Amino acid sequence: MSYDSQNVFARILRDELPSVRIYEDAHTVAFMDLMPQSDGHVLVVPREAAETLLDLSVASTLACMQTVKLIAPSIKRAMKVPGLMIMQINGKDAGQTVPHVHFHIIPRRAGEPLRLHAAQVAPADRLRAYAKSILQCLKEDRAAASDAPLTRIDA
Repeated sequence: MSYDSQNVFARILRDELPSVRIYEDAHTVAFMDLMPQSDGHVLVVPREAAETLLDLSVASTLACMQTVKLIAPSIKRAMKVPGLMIMQINGKDAGQTVPHVHFHIIPRRAGEPLRLHAAQVAPADRLRAYAKSILQCLKEDRAAASDAPLTRIDA
């Protein structure tokens, strides 16, 4: 199957569709999930055109995991949750709803049910508020670690 360059994530990467971005670098973009399974649900996508993890280059796979590792602690702290679910789904039959490889970072609390995957659009102001909190924690975490400044962030 060939890659669909008109899928929603490809269009977000080209800035043809809006997103609430919290981080981006030369290889990845992280943004709020429009239909979150829990509050603070973030997606990490590679800039490389690939439908599934099996199609993604090793370099882009590593870049995605570096971004997940970078932002996940800030999401956990901003959302004040004890745990995170980090998930990646491959193929329509497995439940993948957008044919561009992506990683979910989903804040979790014991006993709190997840919303259905890709089922309900969250209010934009709520997504922006969560992004602002995550972004603040990310800036603080990066400053404490003496890392280089973030490349580009929106919130």
